[in-house]
Amino acid sequence: MELTLIHLYPDLMNLYGSYANLSVLRRTLEGLGHSVTVQPVLPSESVALDGCHFLYLGAGTERAQKAALEALTPYAAVLRSAAEAGLPMLFAGSAMELLGRRITDQRGKDWEALGLANFLSRETEKRFVEDVYGVCPLFPEPIVGFQNKSAVITGIETPLLSSLAMGYGNDGEKRPEGYQKGNVFASALTGPILVKNPALLREVARRVLAHAGAEVPGTIPVDEELEKGYAVTAQQLKKRAEA
Repeated sequence: MELTLIHLYPDLMNLYGSYANLSVLRRTLEGLGHSVTVQPVLPSESVALDGCHFLYLGAGTERAQKAALEALTPYAAVLRSAAEAGLPMLFAGSAMELLGRRITDQRGKDWEALGLANFLSRETEKRFVEDVYGVCPLFPEPIVGFQNKSAVITGIETPLLSSLAMGYGNDGEKRPEGYQKGNVFASALTGPILVKNPALLREVARRVLAHAGAEVPGTIPVDEELEKGYAVTAQQLKKRAEA
């Protein structure tokens, strides 16, 4: 089957190797025999989701995040409709904050966000720079990752990670992290998150295939090196969390 993955603003929002989330998803889908096209969209271009099977936006600086928000705001209704229709999406790193209702920057200026969810983000002077180890209700394997953010996010009722044994969550130490509703996934974790977490990669791949009407295999193979890297990271972070 021919699948199209849209990469929003790859040059503007590409901190921490964010592009690799899309690259590893593409390789996984191609490994299942599908033809996959990655379609980049620049801030100056229209966002058209006809024929799209997955939408992705990566991490950026606070300044880049606001530029991405201004570019995406005219398409907020399109994005909300696509989310309601079940289009799989991943907003990684600081892009997660765009999904909410409002972002308040460090100067106190309010930015109206895209409104796919009802949460609020507030930038602080403090940065939360640390490893993360937590639980995702979608599968038994723990989630691992790294964060470097300044925002405190409140009002999320459906987090991606239901609890953390290590790290700063949406609104506090060892609090739930990220956002997930329907086929919309978001997390402040970088690394990139799909590369670091094969179970999440498989889950997102399943959602893409199901939404596209393609066969969803019982087992989705991923690169063996990803599995090895995950095992080492998860083991070490678990030891630190239990210490």
